[in-house]
Amino acid sequence: MTGYGWGREVLRSGMRSGMSSIAPVSGSDERLPEKVWGSWIPDGGHIEDGASRYGRALRYSAREAVRDAKEHGWVPGDNVGLIHCVVLGEVDLWKDFYLQNGGDLRVRQYLQLMPSTPLSLFMQEEGFHGPVMSVQAMCASGGAGILTARNWLQTGWASDVVIVATDISGTAENIVHFHRLGVGFCHGPSEEICKPFQKDSRGFMLGEASVGFVLSERGDTGYARVRGGAMTHDGFHVTSVEPSHEHVKRAFERGFANAGIGADDVAYVAAHGPGTRQCDTAEQAMLEDFCTDRAGIYSVKPLVGHCQGAAAAIEIAAAAFSHESRLVTAAPRVGVPNTSQLVNGREEHRGGVTVKSSLGMGGHNAVVILDDAA
Repeated sequence: MTGYGWGREVLRSGMRSGMSSIAPVSGSDERLPEKVWGSWIPDGGHIEDGASRYGRALRYSAREAVRDAKEHGWVPGDNVGLIHCVVLGEVDLWKDFYLQNGGDLRVRQYLQLMPSTPLSLFMQEEGFHGPVMSVQAMCASGGAGILTARNWLQTGWASDVVIVATDISGTAENIVHFHRLGVGFCHGPSEEICKPFQKDSRGFMLGEASVGFVLSERGDTGYARVRGGAMTHDGFHVTSVEPSHEHVKRAFERGFANAGIGADDVAYVAAHGPGTRQCDTAEQAMLEDFCTDRAGIYSVKPLVGHCQGAAAAIEIAAAAFSHESRLVTAAPRVGVPNTSQLVNGREEHRGGVTVKSSLGMGGHNAVVILDDAA
């Protein structure tokens, strides 16, 4: 689920169109302009899945991932686990709990605020009994979830893993404070503000998303294969990237070694690419240090916005689609590129692996290496 709407085919067709899902809505806060630009998930889903878009989107995306995997020949094992990638969680209901309900709800309503509730209901619905946990690595959470799930499979802790990343936090309060940080903007269309790896980019527009995956060693075919990856942390600053890029580089080095790949294997760097100077500079340096001239770099944030805790997940989904369809859906260029390797909109897949990099606020670095499904 994204600003394009509900369902994976809606996302796929939206990105292939090259048209951004970022659109204006009426401002709901005196600190915001009359029109606020962002990519918000529309109402939808099943009311029995939860009282808010968060609960409904989480269960919808996890359910869709399971159904799709089964259609691809997946048969669940006897110990299916669940990993939820999340940062802020149930924003709307907690806000109402304090500001509208005076901290007083019926028990059934109060339980919908608990982070365990939608996960428990999903496990009950599917009859799964493997390990369940949440991971939080800010904007890199989706990568952290995929790599954690891979470790579960390798250690035998789970027979299969469902990974779901959900961030429905595009409230007026969050928009205001990201604007104050000087990186999030809402005053105009994406092509005027978010221009990753292009001159005059100002930053990003906020987005919302909920994305589900199934990671398994069973099944006829999948969208892509997880070759490996790595995670590091800058340990430097709560917002800024460590200027030497030492620990971003370490994530790439260890990710490449873990996946058993070299520079010649890389077709694309599916970048975090928020359009901020710090992040774009760091990732462009990794492109130059770890890849050959044939590798392309791209970002989908101009299409779906910066989806915060679900950002890496929606970008992994886009990269997985590209391996399955042999069609890369990058954002079209709208400015002067800082590198000749910037992909300009849709193109046929060049053949080779995709390096998905994520640079999360506070110093979280994650690299996930994707290849064609076996």
